[in-house]
Amino acid sequence: MVLAICCTSIFLVGLDTTVVNVALPSIGRELRLGVRELEWAVDAYTLVLAGLLITSGALADRAGRRRVFRLGLVLFAIGSAGCALAPGLEALVAARVVQGVGGSMLSPVALAIVVSMVTDPRERAQAIGIWAAVFGLSMAAGPVLGGALITGLGWRLVFWANLPIIAVVLALTVAYVPESRSPRPRRLDLPGQALLVVLIGTVVAVLIEGPRAGWWSGFAITAYVVIALALMIFTRVLSLIHIDRP
Repeated sequence: MVLAICCTSIFLVGLDTTVVNVALPSIGRELRLGVRELEWAVDAYTLVLAGLLITSGALADRAGRRRVFRLGLVLFAIGSAGCALAPGLEALVAARVVQGVGGSMLSPVALAIVVSMVTDPRERAQAIGIWAAVFGLSMAAGPVLGGALITGLGWRLVFWANLPIIAVVLALTVAYVPESRSPRPRRLDLPGQALLVVLIGTVVAVLIEGPRAGWWSGFAITAYVVIALALMIFTRVLSLIHIDRP
């Protein structure tokens, strides 16, 4: 049951990475958005999801995996509802960011819950294999399921469909998933996390806005400087962590 709960959550995380791609033409027509704006609707989710994975995992080790997992489900549901109700680009991107925050709490924490519950090495390897296969399946199923939903009732149903699934998973989590923590939790590296988000976010912003603003415009040059500084400071932070933990 715990494996099914965790696999369902990771299926939703992977599904919303690709399902929105099929909905982009419908979103663009209804909200009157161009390609550049639609790129932000896609990348806002994946950027936040990737940028917060490490911190969410460390937070779960300290605060409790089930607690963080449940919070991730709630945030993912709020983000999904926000996307479904979005009247324009700003609201849609903000809701996708909330989805990404919730997804970052589901992806690593779900795997940690499975690993902590399954102690036999052979069964643990099988469980991890199932977990990885479900995530791969979700990436492939996104365009197919998205196309079916959009054809029926429009692109907003792509996000509404998450809510009943999350409600069931949340209820099952309360009933079946025990609380667990790491015996040796990692410390939260907030400066490194912030630098990583700035670094990745600025790179994505240049790739999206560069063709419109110009690769050598004031915006682009400023972004290049921010990327270089963030990379230098991030490397320095990593070296200090390595010195503290040989």
